[in-house]
Amino acid sequence: MKEVLFSQEELYLVFEYLEYDLKKYMKNKGTALPAAQTMSFTYQILQSLVFLHSNRIFHRDLKPQNLLISDDGQTVKLADFGLARAFGTPIKTYTHEVVTLWYRCPEILLSQKHYSLGVDLWSTGCIFAEMAQKRPLFMGDSEIDQIFKIFKILGTPNENNWPDALKLNDFKSSFPKFRGIPMQQHTASLNELEVDLLKGMTALDPNKRISAKMALLHPYFDTLDKSKLPFTYEENV
Repeated sequence: MKEVLFSQEELYLVFEYLEYDLKKYMKNKGTALPAAQTMSFTYQILQSLVFLHSNRIFHRDLKPQNLLISDDGQTVKLADFGLARAFGTPIKTYTHEVVTLWYRCPEILLSQKHYSLGVDLWSTGCIFAEMAQKRPLFMGDSEIDQIFKIFKILGTPNENNWPDALKLNDFKSSFPKFRGIPMQQHTASLNELEVDLLKGMTALDPNKRISAKMALLHPYFDTLDKSKLPFTYEENV
């Protein structure tokens, strides 16, 4: 936000203008983003999340349409905080009508009442995979189809991989018992480090999902020249 102008009858919010969001940017490219650009964008998104989460805010609506790209294609900026919420301890009960379907985590799809920062990491993982391979990670056409798409890859929740899910109201014992497949098989174009980071961000059990701070320290980013980033947020990392 650049400026706020107001009078007794009118309020104007003046924002920086950026022509493209990530969805339009990738569509114009027509291919997956270059590996270096995917790495830079992912790192910048995670930097934004560290800043938000350190200030007890989670976004809850991360998707390509809410990520704005600078004209030179070097900077990504997190936007649209309409569904963002402050959080504290204990975690409050939040609505599950958040996050566009393809980027919605399984705990929200199963109507978990108390959820936390892992919802943003799941969405970031989905966006990361989409940048790298030019197709969404999980493409459901309804909530139940979305959750089944996730289970087909990560496995249906059970006592071993996500025991808490069995207690959720929207989890049904009649769900198909998918065994899951290796993430590398589902994302064949990604290398070993990319797959490892993706698995950390999209762990089925939210308690096992990597944090934004830990994600920034992942070896995947070791080759990134951080001095060329438009913004460096290293506090508490």
